[in-house]
Amino acid sequence: MTFNEVIGQDECKERLLQMVSEDRLPHAIMLCGPAGIGKLALATAFGCHLLNPQRSPLTSHLSSPTSPEPPMLKNLAHPDLHFTYPTIKLPSMSADHKPVSDDFAREWHHLVTTQGLYISMDQWLAAIGAENQQAIITAGESDDLVRKLSLKSSQGGYKVSIIWLPERMNGESANKLLKLIEEPPQQTVFIMACEQPHMLLETIRSRVQRIDVRPLPTDVIRNALVQQRGIDEQQAIRVARLANGSWLKALQELQAGTENEQFLDLFIMVMRQVYLRDVKGMKAWTETLASFGREKQKRFLAYTLRMLRESFMFNFGQQDLNYMTLQEENFANKFARFINEANILEFNELINLAIRDIGQNANAKFVFFHLALQMAVLIRQTP
Repeated sequence: MTFNEVIGQDECKERLLQMVSEDRLPHAIMLCGPAGIGKLALATAFGCHLLNPQRSPLTSHLSSPTSPEPPMLKNLAHPDLHFTYPTIKLPSMSADHKPVSDDFAREWHHLVTTQGLYISMDQWLAAIGAENQQAIITAGESDDLVRKLSLKSSQGGYKVSIIWLPERMNGESANKLLKLIEEPPQQTVFIMACEQPHMLLETIRSRVQRIDVRPLPTDVIRNALVQQRGIDEQQAIRVARLANGSWLKALQELQAGTENEQFLDLFIMVMRQVYLRDVKGMKAWTETLASFGREKQKRFLAYTLRMLRESFMFNFGQQDLNYMTLQEENFANKFARFINEANILEFNELINLAIRDIGQNANAKFVFFHLALQMAVLIRQTP
């Protein structure tokens, strides 16, 4: 994995390389930003750069490689490159076993080598058969990291620990990792890819060097779609706008039968039902949503927030303010007038509360049915 495989993020690449060239590399770095913008790819490319015996710290990532990448790094199989990621407890595991990343190493390697390092939590949960479980990083993983990183580097250089979504550590795991970061083994570098840094212990946040990774500019995504995916210019522009700075979202938009299409159908369904006050229909809609895993439920709620915002902005009649697919625009053409200044803020608050409740493992049927009933009241409010 090289920097050339990371979409955009030139500023972050330069900053990371400068740390090495100026010999001021911190022992713990946290890359922060929303999902799908390349934090994991950036962390992995930097980790591979540190482990490459042929690397030249002064070589710009924009230049052609001066030497081939070792096969171990190209295949992400270097013995000094350690990945940590959220896991689940399988039925086959003993009662006292605390799942660790190595339990799912085969699934992880298959996913990142076939799908790339722009992956979603939902893809990962599907790869490990999580169903409705929420994946976490356990205390067993922290113990495993202590053991691995206490060993000498097999190649005589750095040992790199890449932690994907450290905010998913449970309390015990976070406290153990804190001790490891406070007293890191020699020549060990921790690189975290984090989406919600506020969920981490303050003591951990204070001991890492934070680098904020920004959403990708629309033109960067557009150019990458044209050059890497062979998409025509007009489609690339629309997809890039919809992606909202996320390369992962752009890739998902290209797939036939995308999740967004399913979400649009469910959004249209519930908005018609709440307007008609079709309680029986709302109940059936609730059953459908309750059958999804919690991560997918939260994504649907986030999609609903976006569609309500886009519908509200649609009323202003300025195309540059809207970021919708053709199908979404066709629906908004008739629906948008029901979303106005009298209800948009209440809609926003209501759905954010539902996202919070789902994240706290509330009963999904209750959450979604309550949501539908409340929306039936809001949708008829007028200025």
